[in-house]
Amino acid sequence: MKHEKIPDQPAIEAGRFCLRPLRYSDTGLIELYAGDARVAMNTSSIPHPLPPGTVEALIDRANAEDRIEDYWAMDGSREGGSEVMGLISLSRMDRDQSEIGYWVAPAYWNTGVASAAIEALLQADPQNCKTIFASVFQDNAASARVLTNCGFTYLGDAETFSVARNARVPTWTYSRKTD
Repeated sequence: MKHEKIPDQPAIEAGRFCLRPLRYSDTGLIELYAGDARVAMNTSSIPHPLPPGTVEALIDRANAEDRIEDYWAMDGSREGGSEVMGLISLSRMDRDQSEIGYWVAPAYWNTGVASAAIEALLQADPQNCKTIFASVFQDNAASARVLTNCGFTYLGDAETFSVARNARVPTWTYSRKTD
């Protein structure tokens, strides 16, 4: 049995759900959803198929004291939803900047979960950022709409490597000031 280490990271209210630090009991649901090809193919870092131990390693990193990225589960259990509807993260950068990343389980697509999670994280500003960056694959227009609806401004085109696609993928890059 693994003892849960509580990371020095706040839980954040997001309306009908909360954002809370990851815990080892989330492993099964994260494996289920992140193992879905539709989720993995829209991220740069989730491999498909999902190798054994990948989620445990993610949770270990999320609980590390020297982590550079904070992760939250989108937990809807208090309203009768899933304990994990998706994940959202903030990666620390220099000059009071961070990069936001997120994915939502397919069962919760088009329900406003991503927008609510991003808005809650921006309001809480747990890393005291001045600017938040984000990028989405150009073939994921739904994620681009989420960012623009949350007040992000388009910066330009780029590309990044997708582990699941085993290819470089064109991206759109966005930013939002938090002040």
